[in-house]
Amino acid sequence: MAAAMRHRGPDEEGFLVGEARAPGLALGIRRLSIIDLPGGHQPIWNETRDVAVIFNGELYNYRELREQLSLCGHRFATQSDTEILVHAWEEWGEDALNELRGMFAFALLDLRERYATAPILFLARDPLGIKPLYYTQTPDGFAFASEVRVLLASGLAAKRLSQDALTAYLLFGGVSEPVTLLEGVFSLPPGHRMLLYVPDRRRTPRARPWWDPSQSPAARDTRKPRDLASAAKGLRPLLEDAVRAHLIADVPVGLFLSSGLDSGAIAALASRAQAGIKSFTLTFPGTAFDEGELARAVAKRCKTTHTEVPLDGSAILARLDEALAALDQPTMDGINTYFVSWAAKEVGLKVALSGIGGDELFAGYQTFADTPRLAKLIRLAWFMPSVLRRVVAPLVAGLSAGRSSPDAPRKTAAAWMQPDTLPHAYYFARTLFPPGQLERIIEPRFRPSTINADGVTLEPTWLGWLGRTADEARKMEPAAGISWMEMRTYMASTLLRDTDSVSMAQSLEVRVPLLDTPLVEFVGALPDAARRREGVQKALLVEALGDLLPPEILAQRKRTFTLPWEEWLRGPLRARLEANFADPSPILAAYLRPGGVRTVWTDFLAGKTTWSRPWSLYVLNEWCRRCLAA
Repeated sequence: MAAAMRHRGPDEEGFLVGEARAPGLALGIRRLSIIDLPGGHQPIWNETRDVAVIFNGELYNYRELREQLSLCGHRFATQSDTEILVHAWEEWGEDALNELRGMFAFALLDLRERYATAPILFLARDPLGIKPLYYTQTPDGFAFASEVRVLLASGLAAKRLSQDALTAYLLFGGVSEPVTLLEGVFSLPPGHRMLLYVPDRRRTPRARPWWDPSQSPAARDTRKPRDLASAAKGLRPLLEDAVRAHLIADVPVGLFLSSGLDSGAIAALASRAQAGIKSFTLTFPGTAFDEGELARAVAKRCKTTHTEVPLDGSAILARLDEALAALDQPTMDGINTYFVSWAAKEVGLKVALSGIGGDELFAGYQTFADTPRLAKLIRLAWFMPSVLRRVVAPLVAGLSAGRSSPDAPRKTAAAWMQPDTLPHAYYFARTLFPPGQLERIIEPRFRPSTINADGVTLEPTWLGWLGRTADEARKMEPAAGISWMEMRTYMASTLLRDTDSVSMAQSLEVRVPLLDTPLVEFVGALPDAARRREGVQKALLVEALGDLLPPEILAQRKRTFTLPWEEWLRGPLRARLEANFADPSPILAAYLRPGGVRTVWTDFLAGKTTWSRPWSLYVLNEWCRRCLAA
């Protein structure tokens, strides 16, 4: 298993095997050394060698926690952030999670009999799901890892495709928490924990939430800002502190820089905290996707040490196999981030800051406008007989014609014809192949979670996760609710998962300061009136940091970071995709409807759908061929 994830930690490895007090337990770690390069070897034990931890991620407040724990009498043997975890566990137990500020997935072994009658293994994941943690349980035992493919390497996970997860993948372009494309392999959801007794195999471990933003200090603050100006005033120091904290490292730290507001804001704040910080931009010379000129303007304004990495279709084709091999699970988005990570590695970085989270927190996506419109449509559909809905469906779908995507009418038609299929209007806005179109490709499976009489989830499903997230969002104001669903679904299941797997394939750590927990809790607690200004995109972020950025960055319309796939799929990649569709992986072919994939491709060539639909099918087929072949 450790060998299968060498790319995640090329610097060293560590093992905890053969511990007499925990029979049957084996832990392994691959380390990417960022903090305390010589002293952070894992596993790390406490002073009495009865608590040990292996840890993936970074704790940005480790120095403050070290000082606090030292005052409580704890002795430290290293300067690493990892060692904080064993002493925090000794001092606070599971409540230690509430003290951590960072991105993390860790496993902690406690051998002390005073804590439990048997040794325990405690697993936990950070609030937003920046770092992944997957697990499986079979009659032969329990295993967990940072990648699905590592569980395949363990021999415990079978190469069986999950029909539930396949439905979620085609619906949204990424496999939704907490399932994976492997039957019986699950993700520990963001902000969740799990406790196991060693070596008791009779009890099935359950994921339990530990983070609830509605109970945060910001949410309980009765003096929270009520208008945009005061919210921006409170936001700015949180942004400054988040970026400053995310620069802590014993190796060089740089940043991804596009023409967007989010990465520009990070560049502005990072350059004030650290002179001459490295920035880099992927450029696509001669295409409408080239962001080089605007990124150059930000770099000049912020005085970063800037590098541009040009990329064209032939370069993509040359490295495409390598990029696909980096995906731990298939996705329509991950290849973009792979090439950004590759560029960062090319300029000598080991850590890079990214602007992920800005669109989710500050309402940058089209879903913030589309969801209320679809919600009104769904409410009307509920009061109309299905026969009548079918008659007027073409008219309703036509209401979305002429929007930015040729697929918008299909999403509108799905919400109108099948309003009960998904638990919230937001999910229709996020669909890749919406209900109605999905059935032409596979036989979909919509299975709710199995819950026992005590309310405990016995087998988690993606539909159950979506329903729970929607229920939480309905308790919030409209924009805050959409923001929450973005963070718990698309961001967690696609953006963060992709970023982790493809960046770690390059042995690069990507940090996301806009997802700093105090910052997320502050923005999440704001009323909608303190987030928005009519006619201004990401008004709260602009109000907080507008004085630091060039006017042309503030004035531009929202641009989605993407590669020129539309052109490349019709040009240098066309033959490759057509050959792929003609030869589906046997394990995937068993689920595909005849002609379904071919129709998607011909629709793309005719301009009736965007590149993301055929591309997502291509990536899925390649992943199945690589990972699930006998």
